[in-house]
Amino acid sequence: MVEKSLAGPITEALRRVRRTSGVSLAFAGVVRDGSAVTLAHFVGRTSGVLDGLSVEAGHGLGGKVLRLNRPLAVDDYLKTPHITHRYNPAISAEGLRAVAAVPAIVDGRVVAVLYGGLHCENPVGNRLFDTLVGEARTLEQQVAVSRALIEADAGAGPDVDMLRDRMSQAYTRLRLLARTVDDAALADEIARITDVLLDEPALRVPVAVTLTPREQDVLALAALGYSNARIGGELGVSAETVKGYMKAAMGKLEAGTRLEAVVLARRAGLLPG
Repeated sequence: MVEKSLAGPITEALRRVRRTSGVSLAFAGVVRDGSAVTLAHFVGRTSGVLDGLSVEAGHGLGGKVLRLNRPLAVDDYLKTPHITHRYNPAISAEGLRAVAAVPAIVDGRVVAVLYGGLHCENPVGNRLFDTLVGEARTLEQQVAVSRALIEADAGAGPDVDMLRDRMSQAYTRLRLLARTVDDAALADEIARITDVLLDEPALRVPVAVTLTPREQDVLALAALGYSNARIGGELGVSAETVKGYMKAAMGKLEAGTRLEAVVLARRAGLLPG
């Protein structure tokens, strides 16, 4: 399921929330059947009492966010008149006071709720709110991409998958070969052949991104499922150098994961498939 694949992205999002906003605890839950948020991801100071808590729609801060499909914040969770207080015992035991919650929405439905909490009654500032909203938007994109991949895989037969893999392998090998030949004319001809393996221009999704040849090489090998170490071995560079190229490519494509970078590069006509 897509939701299971979100554990890593959610944790990374929470780390960025805590690092950027300075909250003492960033946490999140995935929505089940649109009726409840199950808290299961935590970064920061926590007693563990919230882990596994199921927040029902309409109750507490997260439940109200789930019901209204919009961000909310309270400066004192235990005293605010704007939410129900079904979960006060857990919040009190955790020691939280000021809390903000933002939904991640895909296809009009909340798929997860991201929280930022303070162990004090300080007002929730714009910095925390803006950070949570930004991370929720990133998570929405990752969910949408993951679902599209699952749907595409479900609709593609084994022959299509095999052909895609062979095209990716041929493309990558030809790119690497072009870098080893001394004949400029031959290298140009090989480059033209690799272009044939890319999607037709009319089918490409316009993306204002320009990748360096090395960044394309790294993504092409990542598309084959290669690890950073193996990519480095193929390109004759270190795994750390590969990480640098991958990070740069992901930044240009605004991708949160390697998989998303490969998908976006394919959509832009920068990789075959």
